[in-house]
Amino acid sequence: MQTLDFGAEKNMKQYNIVIVMADQLPPHFLAAYGHLTVKTPHIDALAREGLRFDAAYCNSPLCAPSRFAFMTGQHISRLGAYDNASELKASVPTFAHYLNALGYRTCLSGKMHFVGPDQKHGFRDRVTTDIYPSDFAWTPNWEKADVRIDKWYHNMQTVKESGTAVATYQTDYDDEVEYAARRWLIDRGRDRASGDSSPFCLVASFIHPHDPYVAKAEWWNLYSDDDIDLPRHTFTRDQQDPLSRRIMDGIEASTTPLTEKEIRWARRAYYANVSYFDSKVGSLVHTLEEIGELQNTIVFVTSDHGDMLGERGLWYKMTFFEHSARVPLIMSGPGIMSGCVKNACSLIDVLPTLVDIGGGGDDLYGEPVDGRSLLTLAHGHDDPLDEAIGEYCAEMTPWPVYMIRRGSLKYIHCEQDPPQLFDLSQDPWELVNLARDPAYASAAQSFSQEVRERWDSDVVRRAVIASQKSRHTLQAAMDANSAGGEHWDYNPPSEASEQYVRNHMDWTVAAARYRFPPFVEN
Repeated sequence: MQTLDFGAEKNMKQYNIVIVMADQLPPHFLAAYGHLTVKTPHIDALAREGLRFDAAYCNSPLCAPSRFAFMTGQHISRLGAYDNASELKASVPTFAHYLNALGYRTCLSGKMHFVGPDQKHGFRDRVTTDIYPSDFAWTPNWEKADVRIDKWYHNMQTVKESGTAVATYQTDYDDEVEYAARRWLIDRGRDRASGDSSPFCLVASFIHPHDPYVAKAEWWNLYSDDDIDLPRHTFTRDQQDPLSRRIMDGIEASTTPLTEKEIRWARRAYYANVSYFDSKVGSLVHTLEEIGELQNTIVFVTSDHGDMLGERGLWYKMTFFEHSARVPLIMSGPGIMSGCVKNACSLIDVLPTLVDIGGGGDDLYGEPVDGRSLLTLAHGHDDPLDEAIGEYCAEMTPWPVYMIRRGSLKYIHCEQDPPQLFDLSQDPWELVNLARDPAYASAAQSFSQEVRERWDSDVVRRAVIASQKSRHTLQAAMDANSAGGEHWDYNPPSEASEQYVRNHMDWTVAAARYRFPPFVEN
């Protein structure tokens, strides 16, 4: 694909933006990143035509905090968005706000795990509800960090129940997200036909391949048991680092043995759901073709975090190991080079990239932005920055956990645990902790010092606990008032009297509006 001078081009034309987001998908389980079994033809095509980032990370390996960092370009400790029940304050600007200011029409279809009364956070249109609670019900408790959360947290029963179903709440949801996103895009085509050339930004955010690992037969049957690779390395509880032991206890992996068949079926269903997600990507790209906007649109494919999927004996996320913390990041469209990028980056870099695409600059920002634009890399130029920063402040730990990925080195720090240092160029499976290796002593010392300069763990821990106490109190009050109180769950507006053909409309005008492409006489 031809590389353009975007710096000159952006003042002339604002490209549309479509971001397709998975939930709990690391790059390791995509054919575009080298997996030999998983079938993802639509994502593969975007990666071939565009740019694949090979060291992209989430900024927190958990749904809501990762998404809030993605939306705001800020680290979670700056936002105070620590866990899946943290509120994203309405006063914090998101990329939707900035793109609105740059003249874009913005839309969210699907999950963003917003918590609090603001369920739009700058999106002009939101066309589906969310899938998880919008209140404070899922607040952890660091003062009882060793007490397992039973009501709403994962356990190994999720793995044991893997298989097929005609439908699940997740397939119901993702089919709705696809339908609503396609219809919104078709409406933009109708706008174009009526003379409205405003650029648009759509975020279509799906729940798959997030557990439960249950797939429709159509996708399950793409694979056989013999196709499915088992985890490459598994460790017992005694072989784990302290955080991994706490996670194993929390998800009951340390007390619930799994059979080889159960692990294989979980991974088979997961691969099936990755292919299902890929079909949604293909559907949206096809819709862009149908409305004539594909060549005017930059398409992103990414995820909020990964899934260990049995690697190291761990499941789900919550760690900074590669399968949990890394995310796919693919960009394709006008001005985007074809190839791959080795530089480390993260989801906080998406906001400044989008602002750059829209023609904005740093003077647009209403709050500090921790990320940097990736367009320099996307246009084939060198970027000296090669780092990603992560923070984890949710369940299974009573202290903040930090990650610094710089170059090929990854450093993980938690005040109560021994530090971890991995050289991913030599040890991509993170099997050898180099934190006490004399050959890496200088690097380990430098990272340790940087952690203390970046963060005061005592201060962060106190802030997390104070936030948890406040939210527990508020949730108790909300629960007590549940019969007569208002919920924050988003209800997409729908005015039936303004849809299709009604008595106050001229049916010929309505028919002309809905028909796309418009009828043209020969």
